[in-house]
Amino acid sequence: MIPRDQHVVSRKLISPNALKVISRLNSSGYDAFLVGGGVRDILLGGHPKDFDIATNAHPEQVHALFRNSRLIGRRFKLVHILFGREIIEVATFRGGAPEESKHQQQSDQGMLIRDNVYGTLEDDALRRDFTVNALYYSPRDFAVYDFLGAMDDIRKQNLRLIGAPETRYREDPVRMLRALRFKAKLGFSIEQKAEQAIRDHAELIENVAAARLFDEMVKLFVSGAGTEIFEDLVSFGLFDYLFPAVAYTLQNDQMKSFYRGFIIAGLKNTDTRVKADKPVTPAFLYAVLLWPEVERFWHQHMNEGIPEFPALQQAGQKAIQEQLAFISIPKRFSLMMKEIWEFQIRLKKTRGRSPQQLVQHKRFRAAYDFLLLRELAGQDLDGLGDWWTEFQKKHPAPPPSERHQNDPDNKPKRSRRPRNRKPRN
Repeated sequence: MIPRDQHVVSRKLISPNALKVISRLNSSGYDAFLVGGGVRDILLGGHPKDFDIATNAHPEQVHALFRNSRLIGRRFKLVHILFGREIIEVATFRGGAPEESKHQQQSDQGMLIRDNVYGTLEDDALRRDFTVNALYYSPRDFAVYDFLGAMDDIRKQNLRLIGAPETRYREDPVRMLRALRFKAKLGFSIEQKAEQAIRDHAELIENVAAARLFDEMVKLFVSGAGTEIFEDLVSFGLFDYLFPAVAYTLQNDQMKSFYRGFIIAGLKNTDTRVKADKPVTPAFLYAVLLWPEVERFWHQHMNEGIPEFPALQQAGQKAIQEQLAFISIPKRFSLMMKEIWEFQIRLKKTRGRSPQQLVQHKRFRAAYDFLLLRELAGQDLDGLGDWWTEFQKKHPAPPPSERHQNDPDNKPKRSRRPRNRKPRN
């Protein structure tokens, strides 16, 4: 237990809503602590945006205390407490090893499928992934609780996995991705045995559900360190299992140097936007990551005699379809990706009224940025990027209210006449 005068965690740096949740749990007779990244980042001098809470109250008990809450999770039940757009996540102390409890289930590969086993505060610390995420802060006594030498690891900038690396990665292979994210985000070094275990068991990532991997990959690439993380994914062998077709192209295609440079340019652009607190859409990220396959299929289809635009449409659909077996991409993002790709042909139309109409399209900006990345990576597009840059200077896009009435993306929606409904019995 580290007393208040020996650490820098302060209530002033913690979300008032997180403090409210802890206070209500305490006043209801439960123990509750701020845990994980919120504590870690404050100790590192940062200003965390997300705050998680650990408690000895069971999920149903927490849910009963907060009307603005919802129960989530199948493998391990959690409670999300909603304060407007802010979500405070509350988890019950975990406990017990897989072989010790009937409430835990593992797959044949050792992955935890069900994990609703509760324990003490000390048990919970041992069940977390890395020591730096196993720090607890109590607003009651203003102390930080460190069971595993995490404070020493923070001083040494050491990312140390709790338990045997192979076992912990088998329980949840996503921990390998988290290791690379924390390495890049915090500037820490991964402990040697935990690092080697990633290289030796990268194939375990295939056991993770494709839908879950979509969210995890977005976290990686919007961390502000996406460029370094991409390099690590390739170096550690994880990229081969996450994007196998793209990985093969990056290793064997005659344009592999261009494609690698293009992806890195796109991720550097994203890192810059994240650090400037600008919005980033997963659609743009995935459009960049899958472009090597799209362009390869595109050229292949045109060589087969398919016209340019249909060839690109088919190439985009094929690249996405193949990727879905590994990472599930929601339809709202895949549709946007296709539009960005198809705009690469539309942007060649620089005569007549087409340029003015294209600039007003909702996907123009993303497609224009994508075009600039292609040129930045070394692709010769006959100065198309410069042409569009100059055009926008001379013809800035009008505000949405003044856009061309024939633009299907900007037509006002017709209001429906209210229908007289019969009252319910």
